[in-house]
Amino acid sequence: MGFRTRTDRQGLRARVAVAASAVAVAATIGGVTALAASDRPAPGGRQPSPPQAAPAPQEPARGGAPPKAGIPEDIAHASESGGNAVNITIDDGPDPQWTPRVLGVLKKHDVKATFCMVGPRAAAHPDLVKQVVAGGHRLCDHTVDHDTAMARKPAAYQERQILAAKKMIEDAAGGAAEVEYYRAPGGAFTPDSRRTAAANGMRPLGWNVDTKDFQKPGVPAIVNTVKKELGNGPTVLFHDGGGNRGQTVEALDQVLSWLREQGRPTGFPVRTTP
Repeated sequence: MGFRTRTDRQGLRARVAVAASAVAVAATIGGVTALAASDRPAPGGRQPSPPQAAPAPQEPARGGAPPKAGIPEDIAHASESGGNAVNITIDDGPDPQWTPRVLGVLKKHDVKATFCMVGPRAAAHPDLVKQVVAGGHRLCDHTVDHDTAMARKPAAYQERQILAAKKMIEDAAGGAAEVEYYRAPGGAFTPDSRRTAAANGMRPLGWNVDTKDFQKPGVPAIVNTVKKELGNGPTVLFHDGGGNRGQTVEALDQVLSWLREQGRPTGFPVRTTP
């Protein structure tokens, strides 16, 4: 190697320094480029979405409004009068022949009942609806057409059946009382029908004892069914509509006498959560 002057050595050091700076700059640029490339989604992939605010609450669908005045959507069975009380419920009326006779038996025993009325029948006999209310009994919506297949129909159909019947019954009552319960025909409740009822102030109402009086099995059979099945729960189902209810009237009289002998009071089904 030849001899270099001091000036040559200084020039060499300057060139080395410039080269090193260039390498450093290139490395930095390459690093930024690599970082930017890592932020891009892979082909066919998707970057995670940034956190989003919770969506604003939407208006409830018809029949999907929250329960009115704390009315629960679940099916009521218990009695307002306590664990030992029995709820007497009367379905499918009013009927001009049999409803007055049922009312007579209830008055004889000083018992109050819940009447589950079919809308057009209430509209046809407003005098009977008013008698029921005047006797201190409560009203229950049993739909317009008593369609036992209602559970398989659209929610809008169920809503019409329930709300139209409620209006018919309350109009027949002449403003003297509100409908406080809803009972599905044949017990065919759905989440939609229960929600519609509760949103309109009606507690869904089931039963624990089906007396089978609708089938006219004979008075002893009706009475024995109540005695055997009352352990299932306090709500008993009778009928004042749908044909000859002579067996029902006589069996109801015997059942109410038996309940008094057993020390079992009667009452109305619960409407709200205790």
